[in-house]
Amino acid sequence: MFSSNRTQGQHSAFALALPTVAFAAAALLTACGGKDGAPGVAGGAGGMPPAEVGVVTVAPEIVALQTELPGRVSPVRVAQVRARVNGVVLQRLFREGSEVKAGQVLYQIDATPYKAALDSAQASVSKAQANLAQAVAQVDRYKPLVEANAISKQEYTTLVTAKAQSEADLAMAKAAVQSAAISLDYATVTAPISGRIGQALVTEGALVSQAEATQLAVIQQTGTMYVNFTQSTTDVLRLRKALASKQLRSAGDGSVVVRVVLEDGSELPKAGKLLFSDLTVDPTSGQITLRAEVPNADGTLLPGQYVRVRLSQAELPSGMLLPQQAVTRSNQGDTVLVVGPDGKPGPRPVKVGNAQNGQWVITGGLQPGEQVIVDGFQKMMVPGAPVKPVPWAAAAPATAVPASAPSATASAGK
Repeated sequence: MFSSNRTQGQHSAFALALPTVAFAAAALLTACGGKDGAPGVAGGAGGMPPAEVGVVTVAPEIVALQTELPGRVSPVRVAQVRARVNGVVLQRLFREGSEVKAGQVLYQIDATPYKAALDSAQASVSKAQANLAQAVAQVDRYKPLVEANAISKQEYTTLVTAKAQSEADLAMAKAAVQSAAISLDYATVTAPISGRIGQALVTEGALVSQAEATQLAVIQQTGTMYVNFTQSTTDVLRLRKALASKQLRSAGDGSVVVRVVLEDGSELPKAGKLLFSDLTVDPTSGQITLRAEVPNADGTLLPGQYVRVRLSQAELPSGMLLPQQAVTRSNQGDTVLVVGPDGKPGPRPVKVGNAQNGQWVITGGLQPGEQVIVDGFQKMMVPGAPVKPVPWAAAAPATAVPASAPSATASAGK
């Protein structure tokens, strides 16, 4: 009895399901079928709409060809403050890491022995002056006597010679005074240049030596910094050939603008300028040394810091820029997807140059006005199917949700 009822229930459920299955099958045939029973294509009447893709319309523009190279920062001027006399350091008169002015007193070395030497030299000058005065008086007194033949000429000559020796002794004494004054002045150590002074290398009570030229401190000018970097001779020769063949042209007025990129990827707001390119190639590395001068008023750059340098040495008169994600790079070549007049995308081989700020410089393969697909590749499920191009815009960086903002789940719950 129970089996019979169960069988009848199953037959009833199956009968009720038949219209539903038939309706679904009819709908499927309607979606897949075209006019006159022909198979349908996505995007046809009653089918799926064309896939929406983000495109960039290419246009020729003047592109500055940038080269990114590693470099090291160095100060414009460096002065090593060293001892120029022997003695004990009595005072340090500066704050480490502060800005100092040229002529500012930094150290005071014990000047007592040099003051005594100056006093002695000055006394020698007084003695030499007295001896000279006596010699002059004797020559003046004996001059009329030798003319009257009252004394011998030999005796008069001796007096004249003594006068000349006294004049020489006075000159030597004055030179000794000047030397002693210089040594006394060196006991007060001053800053040779203006700049930022580093760590004190000696302390009060230390004995410094003129013979060893004891280093006391280092002053560096950091308001403007040098960035030293190198470029391979291969790149330099390629650039010169391109300029000679008119494929490229010199950037601007011939000056090369230099941008400095820090270790965290940020770029200094103020650009520098290229000072020179060394004419000598390093035989060990095949590199040419270059130097740029960069303003550093805020002190962001530090001596010895590692940075990367972006410089534009030439311009491409009619280059094109594409986001890097639009270009497919492989061993067979570089390609992009271009939307044709019929709305269907097709591959196109292109020539790719340097990378600049997340974009590739396209030097050939595209025509002005063509639309290159940048985003929406995953939506193109059917090869050769038409697409709907829309202008592509770079995604803005994601922002964190404030902690006080209610979550979507909580809002939905309310």
